[in-house]
Amino acid sequence: MTFKKRQTFYTSPMPLHPLFVPLSDLKLTPSARLKRWWGRLSPHRQDRFAVLAPLAAVVLFLAAILSAFAYLRYEEISREREAINRDVEYTQQRLRLRLLEQQEQLMRFAREVSSREVSHKDFVTRAEALANLYPELQSLTWIDENRKVRASYNTARLRKEFQQSSGALIETKDTLSNYQLVRELLLPIYSTPRAETDMAAVLQMHLPLLEKATFKGDLLAEYSVDAMFRYGVPSEITSKYAVSFHDADGKLLAGTTVSESKLKRHLLPWASPINTYEMPVSPVGNGMTIRGLAYRTSLGVIGSGLFWLVMVLSGITAWLLLANWGHTRRRIQAQDALMQEAAFRRAMENSMLTGMRTLDMQGRITYVNNAFCRMTGWSESELVGTTAPFPYWPDEDFDMLQTRLNDELAGKIPPGGIQFRVKRRDDSLIDARLYVSPLIDAFGQQTGWMTSMTDITEPNRIRDQLAASHERFTTVLEALDASISVAPLGSDELLFANKLYRLWFGTQAAGHLQLVEEAGVPAPVASDDTRDTVDAYAGLPTDQLSDKEAESSEIYLGSLGRWLEVRTRYLSWVDGRLAQMVIATDITARRVAEEQSEIQAQRAEASSRLITMGEMASSVAHELNQPLTAINNYCNGMVSRIKANQITQEELLGALEKTGRQAHRAGQIIQRIRAFVKRSEPNRTVANVATMVAEAVELAEIELRRRNVKLTQFVAPSLPNLLVDPILIEQVLLNLLKNAAESVDSAQRPSSQRIVKLRVAPTRVDDKPVIEFMVTDSGGGISPEVMARLYEAFYSTKAEGMGIGLSLCRSIVESHMGRMKTENTYNAEVITGCCFTFWIPIAEPLPATPIKRSEQHTLQVSP
Repeated sequence: MTFKKRQTFYTSPMPLHPLFVPLSDLKLTPSARLKRWWGRLSPHRQDRFAVLAPLAAVVLFLAAILSAFAYLRYEEISREREAINRDVEYTQQRLRLRLLEQQEQLMRFAREVSSREVSHKDFVTRAEALANLYPELQSLTWIDENRKVRASYNTARLRKEFQQSSGALIETKDTLSNYQLVRELLLPIYSTPRAETDMAAVLQMHLPLLEKATFKGDLLAEYSVDAMFRYGVPSEITSKYAVSFHDADGKLLAGTTVSESKLKRHLLPWASPINTYEMPVSPVGNGMTIRGLAYRTSLGVIGSGLFWLVMVLSGITAWLLLANWGHTRRRIQAQDALMQEAAFRRAMENSMLTGMRTLDMQGRITYVNNAFCRMTGWSESELVGTTAPFPYWPDEDFDMLQTRLNDELAGKIPPGGIQFRVKRRDDSLIDARLYVSPLIDAFGQQTGWMTSMTDITEPNRIRDQLAASHERFTTVLEALDASISVAPLGSDELLFANKLYRLWFGTQAAGHLQLVEEAGVPAPVASDDTRDTVDAYAGLPTDQLSDKEAESSEIYLGSLGRWLEVRTRYLSWVDGRLAQMVIATDITARRVAEEQSEIQAQRAEASSRLITMGEMASSVAHELNQPLTAINNYCNGMVSRIKANQITQEELLGALEKTGRQAHRAGQIIQRIRAFVKRSEPNRTVANVATMVAEAVELAEIELRRRNVKLTQFVAPSLPNLLVDPILIEQVLLNLLKNAAESVDSAQRPSSQRIVKLRVAPTRVDDKPVIEFMVTDSGGGISPEVMARLYEAFYSTKAEGMGIGLSLCRSIVESHMGRMKTENTYNAEVITGCCFTFWIPIAEPLPATPIKRSEQHTLQVSP
């Protein structure tokens, strides 16, 4: 809503008193002078007079009308109340006398009945006479002491279903209870009439029949309440009032009544309640009351002078209100617009999250909004009007805040505001930022200072956490023993570099690019249709870069003289550019250690083979002694027979051939041992499994025969070749077979149980095809304590063992991507031997046709 601001210009330097009348106005008529006087008033005074005049008229009108009607109604109601009270008491007195008279007649009749002076026929005759004398009496019943009806008289007005027949027992609940009561009290009693919807109300009177103070029966008299009203209430009373009988619950028994709501429609709103008067009917008691209700006809004030006074005052009031209506309407419109504007501005102030505070030129708080009160915890009434020190100033910051307040009042606060602490009412502290600006009124004069305060506790906390997190993160990166650098793709700019990078390559991106180039990491290529003048890689999907694994490679950097492991990863930088992170770790020590470890492993393998041959020296010597002895015998025999000329050429050739075969056999043994113990570089080739097993068994049989142990072997046919070092695999097999023979020998098994089994067949482990090598002996097994440390280096159960055989075997198997396990074999709960198994993976799939047990062949070598 828009409104126009009224402006009034005064030509006189001093305003005139509103009651001052110039001399020139005395010549005008009263109405003209009144108009001129009204025009000289200011709008404020016009509004005051415009409101006071009709207000005074209305007040006078209301006072007069209320006084007149209050007085008249009070007098009328008082007179009416006195009249109705008097008439209702008169009516009740008449009813009382009539009932007492009838009670006396019936008591006399009851004494005659109890003295047996009245027969049944006489009872009916006397009862009929009483009924004719008293029309409200509708029945008389003689009941003996056994509740049996001896005689009964009923008028024609009584309905047949309620008539008592002679010889019947009384069964009505109310009648029976009253019968018991009169039998106990031996006094006349009246029943409590009840208003029923389907029958007329009846009043019962019970008179005891006594013979020498002994109860002999009951004389029951029933009255019609409606007949009591017709014959007991005077007609002059019913013509003036609405008289009615009511039971104990206030329900209507007989008579006429008028609802108060119907009567009030004819009365004025401020009229007093309808005059009523109610009292119990004696001697019945509170069980039945008589009520009188005054009729209302008219107020009786139309012809009085007070009525015409009211009319005149009403006319004056209406005229004044109509005259003031136009002016009031315009005023209300302007006020509504002002109120809406003020409410809108107040709502904006209350909805702001920024605290607003106003100071006057002396530093006193003149205004605070709700947000400021919520920040400080103090109410508006507690803050407005206070001066420094303010309640929200922390005690330890008084001096500093007082200085800043002086700067604020002097206008020295910077435009960026100041930061300070605020103490809330619960003594908790928050951080706030205060902005100050001068407060200018409508006349362009500065009246104070307007300040806005923002709670920055949470931003400060987050900023501190971010700073601490950044410091921790930077400290960790700077302390890493790896070089970390980040650079955008296609640019020489270095986005980030840690301490080690700066130590190695300086602060330029050349080292980053050199690492990427040496590592051979291909850079992503942007398509022609996604190129951009700002970033050539703008079209790349940077939202998926975080899910890719980092690429790793090992390079030797000659400028540093170091081996480096370089890992690269693409990432989206904080400004959205695609960048590449390079992590370079110095692995020179690891590479040197790996080379030394490889050399030591080769030496250990060769040493192990020499140790094995050393342990088998006696067996090898025994094996070589046989062919050498045979050669010696052949040579001695041939020499003797040649000297004696007892040998032919054919016999000499046969002996020489046998000597050559024995020499060849000895040469093969020496050559095989030399090939086994010869130190050579690791050489993984495609090797035949059967050949490796045969060569290992050939060496192992020497030890087996010496220890009188049988070897049972099974090698599956058509086994695929393995990519292994055959000498190392033979070394593992030889070590396992030799250990098996020693275990059988140390267990001192009988000859039939001195067996070692070797089984080589394809199988699957973890769903991968492998070749399984299994060596099973019939020795004494391995104890749990030894089993836990079986593959531990330099641990041995032999007196002269070095403890490197099985440890080296497992290392060889694992270097070929295989696995090795050991377990005891049992017969029930008795250990019958030990089984060593190792697997070597193969690249080719297993044969389609599985190997059956029937296809296995067994080769037994006798010692």
